[in-house]
Amino acid sequence: MGAQGEEECVRDELRTLFLFEDLSDPQLDILCAAGHIETFPAGPIVQEGEPATCFYVMIDGELIMSKRSGGVDIQTNRTSQRGVYFGAWSAYIPGEEQAYQASVRLTRPARCFVLDSNKFADFMRTQFPMAVHLLEGHLVGGRRQTQIIGQREKLLALGTITAGLTHQLNNPAAATARAVADLREGVGHMRHKLAMVAEAKFTPEALRVLVNIQDEVAEQVAKSRDHELTALETSDREDQIGEWLEDHGIVGAWDYAPTFVEAGLDTDWLERVSALVDDVDNTASLQGAIGWLKYTIDNELRMNEIAEASKRISALLAGAKQYSQMDRGSYGSVDVHELLRSTLMMFGDKIGMEGKGKPVTLVKEMDKTLPELQCYPGDLNQVWTNIIENAIQAMGGQGTLTIRTSRENDEMIRVEICDDGPGIPEEIIGRIFTPFFTTKPFGEGTGLGLDLAWRIIVEKHGGNIAVSSEPGDTRFIVCLPLVAPAPIAPTPGELSAAGTE
Repeated sequence: MGAQGEEECVRDELRTLFLFEDLSDPQLDILCAAGHIETFPAGPIVQEGEPATCFYVMIDGELIMSKRSGGVDIQTNRTSQRGVYFGAWSAYIPGEEQAYQASVRLTRPARCFVLDSNKFADFMRTQFPMAVHLLEGHLVGGRRQTQIIGQREKLLALGTITAGLTHQLNNPAAATARAVADLREGVGHMRHKLAMVAEAKFTPEALRVLVNIQDEVAEQVAKSRDHELTALETSDREDQIGEWLEDHGIVGAWDYAPTFVEAGLDTDWLERVSALVDDVDNTASLQGAIGWLKYTIDNELRMNEIAEASKRISALLAGAKQYSQMDRGSYGSVDVHELLRSTLMMFGDKIGMEGKGKPVTLVKEMDKTLPELQCYPGDLNQVWTNIIENAIQAMGGQGTLTIRTSRENDEMIRVEICDDGPGIPEEIIGRIFTPFFTTKPFGEGTGLGLDLAWRIIVEKHGGNIAVSSEPGDTRFIVCLPLVAPAPIAPTPGELSAAGTE
């Protein structure tokens, strides 16, 4: 932006600005020789993200400072205070990325002291070397500390998820072991019943029909899972089958009844079996046939249990794979609902749909019309994990967790994660995204979970994260652009340099 005019810097005028009032005459002379005063018209003077080439101190005028968040400029300050500074204010700190950290717009013509960023850096380093070293140590040390503790935060979240996943895998694994033991016992009983069937001297035709019924039983057991009976219906059918078996002299009639009901069979099916043995004049033949088919059903049910447990294990592993994004690159296209689903699965028995008897009731209000996001899926799963874990802890492990998705505008989507816990106190809600701030007891929290979430959403995705809270209704609101900034591919020179390390 071009200036309307340049003036020679005057030492006494600089001294009237609070930033320079304690400087010595020689120091002010150095600044005046290195810089100058310019008058700028109303309009933008500094643009966030552009190379930081100048340091500005406003002498007269008014400015508005803003930061980009969620695709829009958010005003952070409006002032006409003399001496307010902006631009390349951190040029003297080694290792800092020299880009403007905020945008500045003048509301009216303004006079500013202007200093080239390199000259400003030389002045600070020569005149205030100790202060520069202290600031460098504070910033670099803080950044290193944040990185180290941030990695620990990820490991803590991974530990929580791993514990939940291990518990979930243990249930189907234990069910499989029990079913295999029962199946082994059932096969032994079936061999015994087969000998009883042989002793009953069935005709070849009757035996073939009996085997066909055995095949039908296997099919019926598979279908029975789709037609679950109520408790009352189950009880009534057990009574009917138990009475039928008892009337036909079957030993253990009331032990057999629950198995036949579980398989979805009824007295009509038993009549068909009875008709097959009418030509054999002893009760033992029907006893053998019914017993043989009973153990056939037992074995089919146990194999179904093994199949269901195996499916559950596969689903859990698929969910873990989706959660960790093992089958994806770090950046790609994904459905936000799949990310949320895989994250929720990792919490296991802590969370369940209404009526499932889980400690935390899950309510989902999903907009299934949302398009896929171009994003960093693994990082977003880390965000969901941190927020949901905090919500569960805030509710004391019991309450209602609500997850809601919707369209924010043409370029963004909105994800809300809500809990009905006690809420966040008003005096600390403005600090929850601050690094190392935590309300958890000493040693239990790093204070970086929400800071990490903020950096992933705001800095990495160009989105926005906010929180609103009152007792019984705390909401974390995440707005994500449909297309996050893609990772910058290294240049051939950088790749070559990396290969020589």
